[in-house]
Amino acid sequence: MLVAFSLAPSGGEGPDGSLHDAVAAAVKVVRDSGLPNRTDAMFTTIEGDWDEVFDVIKRATEAVGQYGSRISLVLKADIRPGRTGELTGKVERLEAALQRQQDGSS
Repeated sequence: MLVAFSLAPSGGEGPDGSLHDAVAAAVKVVRDSGLPNRTDAMFTTIEGDWDEVFDVIKRATEAVGQYGSRISLVLKADIRPGRTGELTGKVERLEAALQRQQDGSS
């Protein structure tokens, strides 16, 4: 499965409203997990089975908890039993489709 998630603390003391330290704490948990992952400007996506992915998300949420008294968590999951390598595979298939369209073939 792939799960894209975003965490944001609130109720903290930061004067500039920046969340980079909280996001860094969450991303460190994800990267230390060893599971395939990718972080962009809005979400971190992680790939693995149900239990291991949600364990990492729980630990990332706990890490963000030190930056505020309340946490917002947004999740989006793509659940395809038996599939692996989808973190890159989905993008590769998209790029191939775009190339075929650019080349004028279908």
